[in-house]
Amino acid sequence: MTGSKVHIERLKLTGFRNYASLSLDLEARHVVLAGDNGAGKTNLMEALSLLTPGRGMRRAPYGDLIKANPGAGSAPATGFSVFASLEGMAGPVDIGTGMDGTEDGGSRRLRINGAPARATDELLEHLRLLWLTPSMDGLFTGSAGDRRRFLDRLVLSVDPAHGGRALNYERAMRSRNRLLSEGRADPTWLDGLEGQMTELGVAMAMARNEVVSLLSDLIESNTAHSVFPAATVRLEGFLEEEALASASDMEAAFASMLATGRRRDAAAGRTLSGPHRSDLIVHHRAKGMPAALSSTGEQKALLIGIVLGHAQLVRAMTGHAPILLLDEIAAHLDEGRRAALFDLIEALECQAFMTGTDASMFASLGPRGQIFRVSEGRVTPYKDEPAD
Repeated sequence: MTGSKVHIERLKLTGFRNYASLSLDLEARHVVLAGDNGAGKTNLMEALSLLTPGRGMRRAPYGDLIKANPGAGSAPATGFSVFASLEGMAGPVDIGTGMDGTEDGGSRRLRINGAPARATDELLEHLRLLWLTPSMDGLFTGSAGDRRRFLDRLVLSVDPAHGGRALNYERAMRSRNRLLSEGRADPTWLDGLEGQMTELGVAMAMARNEVVSLLSDLIESNTAHSVFPAATVRLEGFLEEEALASASDMEAAFASMLATGRRRDAAAGRTLSGPHRSDLIVHHRAKGMPAALSSTGEQKALLIGIVLGHAQLVRAMTGHAPILLLDEIAAHLDEGRRAALFDLIEALECQAFMTGTDASMFASLGPRGQIFRVSEGRVTPYKDEPAD
């Protein structure tokens, strides 16, 4: 590892979910948040997930993040703020983000070292975040859209430009769809929009293919010494046959798809070909079966293996391990797999935040972790951490 360990040193929340106010000082060790369901463990993890581009791990409207029930004698919150001091990829940094209740359109502000940031992509210069939540347990049986979003977050962790490409592609595609649906199929306008879509779409597809290929190779190299089942991963649905072709050949193929598909897309009311239709296909390597047909426990284990493998990839490509947010990670693992998981996380040389209802599930973490009790929006250190 070439860089220092990226870690959160201080976290402050104001008016966020069920936290009226919180100030938490942290060490570089892993962080365990233990408490009953509904106490606010996931809310705190969600606040951390706002330290990366996007709407966070719940993808909630920003207005929903504002604390709804103030304490007795307190005025309702009109906004929220999340502040973190951390040792980042480029050194110490302060990051603040939040929203005023008066802001139009539900946008949020972002400051880095006290200065307004031009774009949320600047966060990726300081840290990378990966998360795993119970809502992702159905990833392999859910929609292709969920898997694309999951994949794009993986790509964004190693290619910060990916998010901008995807956003601009979606804008161009919406404009094209609108022209076609309104019957205004002006060739000049359509040619221009489709030109943007082909360039951006092929760049997206190539970035996805590269990450999937690298991740697949890394998972295969880990197979012999991992307690989690190895997955095979591949992309399906967009220019699979041309995946090894040059960018210009892929762009020509996509441009032809769009040009010949205008009438069809107009009738459908949407663009039927493109990287927005791709799917991430995952198989249980040892059993040679689709992940979607594996047991619930096997699917969870496959997903853990993919996330840990990708964390290794991020570290290898950036020189810094990502911060991991692992919500209810230990709930469905036996004691042996929990201990193995903690060892794998420690080997990444990262800081991981983990939640659970029972602090004893993290006993094998030992002194590698700092444990906090979460109760009704309050976070306090455990006076006696569980012994090994």
